[in-house]
Amino acid sequence: MSGLLAGKAGLVTGAASGIGRACAIRLAAEGASVVVSDLERSRPGGLETVAAIRTVGGQAEFVACDVAQAADQEALVAHVVRLHGRLDFAHNNAGIGVHAPLAETSDEDFDRVVAVNLRGTFLGMKHQIRAMLRNDLPSRGAIVNTSSNAGLRGVHLLSAYAATKHGIVGLTKNGAIEYAEDGIRVNAVCPAAIMTPLMSDLSPERQAEILAPQALKRPGQPAEVAAAVAWLCSEDASFVTGVALPVDAGSVAGW
Repeated sequence: MSGLLAGKAGLVTGAASGIGRACAIRLAAEGASVVVSDLERSRPGGLETVAAIRTVGGQAEFVACDVAQAADQEALVAHVVRLHGRLDFAHNNAGIGVHAPLAETSDEDFDRVVAVNLRGTFLGMKHQIRAMLRNDLPSRGAIVNTSSNAGLRGVHLLSAYAATKHGIVGLTKNGAIEYAEDGIRVNAVCPAAIMTPLMSDLSPERQAEILAPQALKRPGQPAEVAAAVAWLCSEDASFVTGVALPVDAGSVAGW
């Protein structure tokens, strides 16, 4: 297959549904070989993503990974390298959210959101960068993390989620400046209201509240985030690193 990522190989976490699935499909459509990853209990959804890619002639396989576990992250990266000889791109997308006022967020829920969203992104970047450093210069690889518009401002009832998404922007910027001269680019996408299970499972009232700050008063589609992720992973974005890119219908632009 020809495209922006022809001949490249990489991984997407949280790819059994939603943004992760759309990104895996788009990356494969751009010519990449994609390792689709999610929790073991999400294997059926992951296999559906793989099937969607293979149906149109792309190359993909599913590998289970709990992003909060260091051994799983290391094994996921090692699998890509073993299968394809190198890791060219990684999209750290797995994430969860808890809707509650800050003072009513349980310690357990806060720790769980931090473990998946922030620790998961840190562990992914750590092992991905180590693998990419073994690639040839000048362009060794690209990492794209999924933050959120809640990583750029506060969002009512999402204190734990917002804290982790702000942290992901920090990890992105640090990774970018620390490894730029090593030929590795690190960026983040910051979606607003995207119609995924995290959005569709909410009440209509809560959905309306989340949509309210957007200039475009509609939820986005996962494919609209995937287009940005594919570009950031490609050499078309060769001069772009350290960016937290809003894909947000103007929600952080003002009102």
